[in-house]
Amino acid sequence: MSPIAKQEFTESVAPRYRQAPKWKKTIILDNYCEATQYHRHHAIRKLNHCHRKKHRRKPGRPSVYNQDYVLKPLRAVWKASEFPCSSRLKVIIREWLPFMEEELHPMVRRKLLSISPATIDRVLRPYRTGRRRRMYCRTKPGKLLKTRIPIKTDQWDEKRPGFLEADTVALCGGTLLGDFVNALDVVDIATGWSEQRAIFGKSRHGIVKQVQDIEASLPFELKGFDSDSGQEFLNKTLMKYFTRRPKDPVQFTRSRPYHKDDNAHIEQKNWTHVRQWFGYDRFDNPVVVRLMNDLFKNEWRLYHNFFLPSVKLIAKERIGSRVIKRHDRPQTPFRRLLASRNVDGKAKNALKEQYKQLNPFSLRRGLEKKLKKIFAVRRPEYSAFDRPLQ
Repeated sequence: MSPIAKQEFTESVAPRYRQAPKWKKTIILDNYCEATQYHRHHAIRKLNHCHRKKHRRKPGRPSVYNQDYVLKPLRAVWKASEFPCSSRLKVIIREWLPFMEEELHPMVRRKLLSISPATIDRVLRPYRTGRRRRMYCRTKPGKLLKTRIPIKTDQWDEKRPGFLEADTVALCGGTLLGDFVNALDVVDIATGWSEQRAIFGKSRHGIVKQVQDIEASLPFELKGFDSDSGQEFLNKTLMKYFTRRPKDPVQFTRSRPYHKDDNAHIEQKNWTHVRQWFGYDRFDNPVVVRLMNDLFKNEWRLYHNFFLPSVKLIAKERIGSRVIKRHDRPQTPFRRLLASRNVDGKAKNALKEQYKQLNPFSLRRGLEKKLKKIFAVRRPEYSAFDRPLQ
């Protein structure tokens, strides 16, 4: 008799065996042992435990973190920081606990500070939800200045603040017809400091105006600007702005067409800093641009740059078909700027003073309030694009 047949035979005999009186069990057991060639004691165990679930207690001490008084503040920080991974959440807990409005017991505070990323993953696993990711591309290649703007693919090794990657995110709602809002997204390669601005359409003058505004708000000097090969970036207006300066022209470079990995830093921020918040709805009301820029210049940049840490890739090794990546300790862009030797001390002091006046929970509430207003007026009263997404 094959193992599968033995299992099926055991499942059919076990209910009769457990319900039978003692004298009948002996007859059933004799027939069962003769058919399966099992030892009598082994056969009794098989018949008694068939169809019964094994409730085995987890080895070790009971968890001290999977308790309501620990989970409640942990989930509050996790939700307010937009559901980060466990390694980032570990750093966020240390940064955000001093700003908690709810008074925590010293024991709870110690547990939150000592919890490990693996334990965070385990206790939050029941509360995680899957999210769909859809990507739309509206980049049209610019051909006029391709030969005059050099390609740069070695951004990974840049350690000095001031070298930015830039891209635009189309808030088009799945259709590229008509005009709609685009989000200009830039990130500093060395520190992760990011800035966002809203533009109606993709005009070169609108791009230059917002790039000027972003440069004025940076806490460091702009040294390099790397974009994709879209026509909103590869134009004479933006090239003149970077290269024709009285002193220290900005290094203007581009990535290879159809190679998103060249701009991996900004592609990642496109999701975490734009799509994750605005989704895939259509924003085609010009009024929204002013509201979005008010949000981007105030709560948005302070919340993301001062209180949300990120990790940086420091080494990558290929072993056969596997790629092993090593990352540094999660840090906020603010902390990375303070640790940099290439940032002026005066700028660092200004950032420290600004940090003392901030509260991540207040910023989050202000951010959500402005987002509700933006979503309420994101569409004009009459529009030709009110059809559902396919």
